[in-house]
Amino acid sequence: MLNTTGRRIFLAVDPMDMRRGIDRLASFVEGQLQADPYAGDLFVFLSRDARRVKILAWESSGYWLCMKRLEKGCFSRPRQRLLATGELTVSLSPAELGLLLEGIEVHRATYRRHYHRPEANAAIASDNSP
Repeated sequence: MLNTTGRRIFLAVDPMDMRRGIDRLASFVEGQLQADPYAGDLFVFLSRDARRVKILAWESSGYWLCMKRLEKGCFSRPRQRLLATGELTVSLSPAELGLLLEGIEVHRATYRRHYHRPEANAAIASDNSP
């Protein structure tokens, strides 16, 4: 699978025609989403029936186009309240992309509170505050 390390991941809100190939998806990213398809970001598209997903990504020498089709069930779409902002994409983390590809509802997942070590830069900045 594609390497997601250090890449931003965007899920297109509107359903996509799955007959589109690399060139038409790249032009959609550039024209409609106002994003740079050559930046190395991952662009995720769901079909109208949410049984298919395509991922478009640029690497140093060319595009990757990955597709997955579910035999039963469907992928989860973002909740309506997340779509109320009018944005054309929803940002996903690599973990959320993995959940989406496994058919788990990304925006219903429960995140448990756990300890996060304070970052060194944040601690230094708070020490230097007047």
